[in-house]
Formats: sequence, C-alpha cells, structure tokens
Amino acid sequence: MRSTLGFVGVGNMGLPMIHRLIEAGHELIVADVSAEARARAEAEGATVAASPAEVADRTEIVLTSLPSPAVVREVTLGEAGLAKAERLTTWIELSTTGGGTVRAISDALSSRGISTVDSPVSGGIRGAWDGTLAVMAAADPTVFESVKPILDVLGNVFHVGTEPGLGQAMKVANNYLSATAMAATSEAVVFGLKAGLDAQVMIDVFNSGTGRNSATADKFPRSVLTRKFAHGFTTGLMYKDLELLSEQANQLRLPMWVAESVRQLWMYALARGGEDSDFTSLITHLEEWAGVEARGRDEDSPPAT
Repeated sequence: MRSTLGFVGVGNMGLPMIHRLIEAGHELIVADVSAEARARAEAEGATVAASPAEVADRTEIVLTSLPSPAVVREVTLGEAGLAKAERLTTWIELSTTGGGTVRAISDALSSRGISTVDSPVSGGIRGAWDGTLAVMAAADPTVFESVKPILDVLGNVFHVGTEPGLGQAMKVANNYLSATAMAATSEAVVFGLKAGLDAQVMIDVFNSGTGRNSATADKFPRSVLTRKFAHGFTTGLMYKDLELLSEQANQLRLPMWVAESVRQLWMYALARGGEDSDFTSLITHLEEWAGVEARGRDEDSPPAT
C-alpha cells in the first residue's frame, strides 16, 4: 500500500523512518520545529509543511515521533495541532509518552472521528535506518490491519493490544529492561576493573556466558569501551521513560523495587551529566567513584592475563 503520509518530528529517529517510508514509495508531508531537521527531511525527498495542522490537512494518516508528553499534546491538540485539520482519520504515535497521555489524546481525537494507533518503537537510530525496529502497536484490529503495511516498513510489528496505552506499557517495560542492563553492566564492569580485571576481557566473557545482555552485546563494544559515548539516545530520555514506568506502577499499586533502584541511579546520572548526555555515559559516574576507566584494548595489544 503506497500513499501520502504525514510525519511530525523528523529528528534522530524520525529522519531515518521517513527515509524508509520514502524508499518504500510513500510520499511524505512533514513538520518539525527545527529548521535543520526540516532541511534534512527535504533532502530525503519529503515535502515540508508549516505546522502539524497543515500536515493533517494534506493527508489522512499522520505519524508522530516526538521527545516528550508535553510536545505530543501540543502537536496533537494545540492551536496548530493535528486535531484542527478536517482530513485526518488516523494518528500513529511512535513516541514514548506514557499510557495516560496517549489515552487522553486518543479520547479527544476520537470525538473528532480520528483513530489512534499507539505504536512506540524500540531499536535505536541504527534500527530505524535498517528497518529493524520493534514496533509495539495497540489499536482496534481493523485499524491495525489498515496501517500494518506502513508499520512493516519500519521493522518487526507486534499487535500488543486493542486499547491505546498498551503500546506505551509495552515500551516502558522494554526500556526498563534496557536501562537496567546498562546500569547493571556498568556496575559489574567497574567492580571488575577495581578488582584488577580487564574491561575488554570482561565484556568478552559476559557475551560468551549467561551475563550477555543488550549492553554487553552492543552498547559497551560500540560506545563505552571506545569512549565515544555516542549511541544516539540521551540520559534525559532514558530517565523520562523510567519516570513513566514508575508513574504507571504507582497507579497500578504495584511495587517495583529493582525499577526504583535503577531509576535512582539514572537520576544521579541525569544530575551529574545533564539531560543531553549520551545514556551510555552512565558508567563514567561510577568510574569516578572507583578511580577506574573502562577502555577496550588496541588491536595490537595482547589480552590481559
């Protein structure tokens, strides 16, 4: 199914997603507050609109990829928001904004005859470019089937539920595990370094044993041991996702002891490194305590013994 689609939010994640949609034959009408982002989208072949409302006036289906619940509310229900348009029939929300926000917006849009597909994604910037994202869609089955060919372009699509908010619940659970893997691996590596082990050897052992996880397999080799700390996801966004998990757990009256400990560590990283720091830099705050530094070996260096 090839069609004209709207897309609001063409930043780090949005840009590769519109690239894939254009490559699949769709025409894209986009909007973004950043002139630089708009220029990049235009270079990909998208048509730039002046506002979300204009995007929704020119197409029936609009996807959003935005940084926070407040921005999503403004883009959907604000003065120049999607809800102001007459043509829009389906809103596909790819952001992580929390179940409460999505349900409230869905209710408001539903009164205008607009369907919601709550469909956050996971897999990072590389997954967005490669089309290998995990796409966690919650929507009415008929609506889901109508937009699934669009979502298939972005990655592996899962129909996780029929009610808006369930996609968000799936996403914050996923990101909780990702945050925990990063935090626990950082502590384990700093412990090993303090005890006299080699960081590269530890990661090699973890990846050959039961300690393997998303941090040891990808984030540490690419962004930590290289000291690049440029994985493309910020500490602020990670903490935001953990807050959303904590808020929903409290609403459900569900104690999550490990999750709260992990959230506290990420709060510390946020306070020390700032919102815009790459989330893989979490380990640097633990290194400072211990007086160690996790680095990979140069290719010509012998392994530690």
